[in-house]
Amino acid sequence: MRFRTFGKTGIKISEISLGTWQLGSKWGDPFDQEVAYNTLKAAIATDINVFDTADVYQGGLSEKTIGKYIKTLKEKPFIITKTGRRLEKQTKEGYSEENLRKFIDDSRKNLDMDTLDMVLLHCPPTDVYYMPEVFQILDILKVEGKIKHYGVSVERIEEGLKAMDYDGIDAIEIIFNMFRLRPIEEFFVKALKNNVGIIVRVPLASGLLTGKYTTKTTFGKDDHRTFNRNGEAFDKGETFSGVSFEKGLKAVEALKKEFKTQDLTQIALRWVLMFDAVSTVIPGASKPEYVYQNANAALLPPLTKVQMQAVRDIYDMYIKDPVHYLW
Repeated sequence: MRFRTFGKTGIKISEISLGTWQLGSKWGDPFDQEVAYNTLKAAIATDINVFDTADVYQGGLSEKTIGKYIKTLKEKPFIITKTGRRLEKQTKEGYSEENLRKFIDDSRKNLDMDTLDMVLLHCPPTDVYYMPEVFQILDILKVEGKIKHYGVSVERIEEGLKAMDYDGIDAIEIIFNMFRLRPIEEFFVKALKNNVGIIVRVPLASGLLTGKYTTKTTFGKDDHRTFNRNGEAFDKGETFSGVSFEKGLKAVEALKKEFKTQDLTQIALRWVLMFDAVSTVIPGASKPEYVYQNANAALLPPLTKVQMQAVRDIYDMYIKDPVHYLW
């Protein structure tokens, strides 16, 4: 594993980390405690030292499982958790001091940690970024010793740019992959200037960039790739990065021709790591073997200029219009 400095925190974190939305299950399937434990063990075995979770993942079971597991370790991984999605309705009024304190105290209890390593506001409404009092609450929680670092997980570039107006922002989590290129522009430039850590989520476009799907592929009824393709349940950009499934498959076929026999999953992760602004990428893994596969991506040689241009050309041909302008 290779490591990068996590923005102004100064912490060295693994280039590939573990996203735990799917920990111990596939989307919509029952939670399996044993599989979850083995997945976390696989991450530690590959020198991954960051787990990314949230209070809503598996109804809190993701946090609780991580909290129980890390108690068995001498050297603890850096835990990033997210807060805010437990609100019944996403409104700016929901991001009150009372609610934030309760959510963060609940995460501290779930993870069995007196002080949380990092808390991210979990894709709050855009209006929240224009409420300095919310970020002042987080500053107070730092002084009180309940959190060490904080940041935001964003849906839109504009939200990330606005978040960086606040000095206390240490990291921003954002969707970035071969089908979502806009962050390369102004957002990455400002993040580097402000020394803000960048956590890349949805790096495989909900599995599209594994290259394993076809027009005959189906997903379970409780899988967001079934029920959220048009943003019926939450932001459309979370599912296949907002790309239509059919168009995404065409772009994937073009990528396969470019990279031939290479594992497209690993190529897609290595592509993300070609950008200096990126601190870490957090592919999810529902079982241990996926952790090992993902971790190996960090060991691949850099992509060539020709390959990087090929990805851009495929994006421009199949994806850019309209995806580039939506988030």
